Amino acid sequence: MSCKDGSKIGMDNGKYVRYTPEQVEALERLYHDCPKPSSIRRQQLIRECPILSNIEPKQIKVWFQNRRCREKQRKESSRLQGVNRKLTAMNKLLMEENDRLQKQVSQLVYENGYFRQHTQNTTQATKDTSCESAVTSGQHNLTTQHPPRDASPAGLLSIAEETLAEFLSKATGTAVEWVQMPGMKPGPDSIGIVAISHGCAGVAARACGLVGLEPTRVAEILKDRPLWFRDCRAVDVLNVLPTANGGTIELLYMQLYAPTTLAPARDFWLLRYTSVLEDGSLVICERSLKNTQNGPSMPPVQHFVRAEMLPSGYLVRPCEGGGSIIHIVDHMDLEPWSVPEVLRPLYESSTVLAQKTTMAALRHLRQISHEVSQSNVTGWGRRPAALRALSQRLSRGFNEALNGFTDEGWTTIGNDGVDDVTILVNSSPDKLMGLNLSFANGFPSVSNAVLCAKASMLLQNVPPAILLRFLREHRSEWADNNMDAYTAAAIKVGPCSLSGSRVGNYGGQVILPLAHTIEHEEFLEVIKLEGVAHSPEDTIMPREMFLLQLCSGMDENAVGTCAELISAPIDASFADDAPLLPSGFRIIPLESGKEASSPNRTLDLASALDVGPSGNRASNEYAGNSGCMRSVMTIAFEFAFESHMQEHVASMARQYVRSIISSVQRVALALSPSHLSSHAGLRTPLGTPEAQTLAHWICNSYRCYLGVELLKSNNEGNESVLKSLWHHSDAILCCTLKALPVFTFSNQAGLDMLETTLVALQDITLEKIFDDHGRKILFSEFPQIIQQGFACLQGGICLSSMGRPVSYERVVAWKVLNEEENAHCICFMFVNWSFV
Repeated sequence: MSCKDGSKIGMDNGKYVRYTPEQVEALERLYHDCPKPSSIRRQQLIRECPILSNIEPKQIKVWFQNRRCREKQRKESSRLQGVNRKLTAMNKLLMEENDRLQKQVSQLVYENGYFRQHTQNTTQATKDTSCESAVTSGQHNLTTQHPPRDASPAGLLSIAEETLAEFLSKATGTAVEWVQMPGMKPGPDSIGIVAISHGCAGVAARACGLVGLEPTRVAEILKDRPLWFRDCRAVDVLNVLPTANGGTIELLYMQLYAPTTLAPARDFWLLRYTSVLEDGSLVICERSLKNTQNGPSMPPVQHFVRAEMLPSGYLVRPCEGGGSIIHIVDHMDLEPWSVPEVLRPLYESSTVLAQKTTMAALRHLRQISHEVSQSNVTGWGRRPAALRALSQRLSRGFNEALNGFTDEGWTTIGNDGVDDVTILVNSSPDKLMGLNLSFANGFPSVSNAVLCAKASMLLQNVPPAILLRFLREHRSEWADNNMDAYTAAAIKVGPCSLSGSRVGNYGGQVILPLAHTIEHEEFLEVIKLEGVAHSPEDTIMPREMFLLQLCSGMDENAVGTCAELISAPIDASFADDAPLLPSGFRIIPLESGKEASSPNRTLDLASALDVGPSGNRASNEYAGNSGCMRSVMTIAFEFAFESHMQEHVASMARQYVRSIISSVQRVALALSPSHLSSHAGLRTPLGTPEAQTLAHWICNSYRCYLGVELLKSNNEGNESVLKSLWHHSDAILCCTLKALPVFTFSNQAGLDMLETTLVALQDITLEKIFDDHGRKILFSEFPQIIQQGFACLQGGICLSSMGRPVSYERVVAWKVLNEEENAHCICFMFVNWSFV
């Protein structure tokens, strides 16, 4: 039967019978409530809705099948149209890039011929005339005359026009030699075409992309840099001058936060020129004003290092069919001499600039475009703009505490003889304005100051994304529940009435998702901490509390990405202007080296925290590929307190941060690839086989029960079997043979499907990922799996650890036997899975 006509039903004799409009309307309502009803539910629908009483349950089933088919076709059509638009725009960008490269080749050929001819002429001139005349002639040819420039409108316009020309030569010309950024592959789902400089002064990055916003809206967003660039503290517009061509010249003073406690903040004195080109494109270009230009000057500001922005900016062109094509160029000299040598890669890397600034602008524009095209309200009844504002407040509050600027009221207090942890105190009214809440019983807050304990540490040979994921999913390994409770009580956080699906339960913490960016670079969530009170009699410390948490940089494959985990207690109202006292971690890689993720990491990385003299023999192939990797972790925790308790709270905070540093060092050691060697391996849980051996058992058992090979290759080596299993396109997961089966192993596809890691896998039970219908099927088939050894389950819907629905065509389950022919675990293979 055709899926296109929802008003018809199929009969056994091949004829079609139409539904009445009222019946269609009733079925549509039911479909929105339950798109895939079971047979029992369908019979219940007929009983509850009299208008459907003359329709057989089989016909209802067919209608729902067709309705799901149409919905799937509609979504697929919409997706393909979007992909087609992206491919068309990407094709245009690639053609322009190809033209640019051809021009560059022609220019190089011309210059090569010119220099060859010039060399011959110079040789002849040297023979015919004096050396002095030849040198004088050469100097005359190389001299360029610049119009006079000063602080007058004419002088500023001259600087602006020169800035525009230099920017365009970088955005669409050959002024800078660009190379593709490592790890970036152009395509319909990519953020755009991203390139970094090679061999130019300073650091530079360029990006081209398509966004679904009009050029004027794009320009408006990009000009408001603190809105999308988290490192930007402030942009002050000190003067605005209109130009005769309808453009504007602005004089700006910009400040950037320092990313770590080990380096000073940066500031810029800028000229920004906005104009419209003859083809209708919008251009916003910027550059630093220096004394050599005779323009207006800005004196140095205490605690800031004056950096230089070379001609940079944005070229925004309208795109056919709506939207804009945008070219972004960021070119800076960040004065790396002013930071310790170990941190200089952060200030000398074009890749870091591309990740932090250039790609951040594109991501923000794409996120805004996505929100405009989607529903106005997201999870928890929050509008996307409100959730973005909460994320920005968390990030900004963390940066403020980390930098501790005196003009915001921060002062440093003495240490206890050791300089590892810095303590700052802030008692300014602006800082405390949002913290004076009251209890639900009406008692006012008495906290009148805020203390920040901060420190930085160097990490060796541990991927930032893996470490931060562990800290997120195993909070109990480093956090002190009493300190969490103290923080909540100090700012008068009451019981929170949030409710939602349990997405993950990691040792007393429940993670509830709020929102994530479309590239999944960043997500916001609520953490429910259970059992944080000192005792049942404790009426001040809450027995459960909630944290608003911001996570970013969790992608192991992203090059130069900063990873952050920032959280703050939230009150019962969870209002958009709720008081936030952010604390957390920031990990910045100092090199761009990447490490391949290995299934040999461990079947339970958490067990690696108890390291013994012996452990499993990890594959030297995986352990040896990582090389030496360094990153700097910055920790900052804030506490509200009463001023007369400053000395006590400072001592408590200092010891707490030191304990966190110790815990992080312990976790980093366990996660370090060098720790996987035979000299210091991870201890596997008792009775758990090596990953290679388990892979061999899985494949042998599949062949035994189903009579076919699981893997295409016929390699006999355990390592080859493990590699093939790890990269298998279907999700393969193993779970324990217990009353409540828990996952113990997964290949890469399984981790992707569950949106989890090997670290957190054992916190997920089998029944959690299935809906009610899937659980019923699973429980009915489980005895067959145990007795017969295998079973095939029909397709359906399951849930990832982030609560996203996942559809699958079928599930093949089989019993995994060890070498003694005893049942070790049960393996599930989800065939042709995809996110709904």
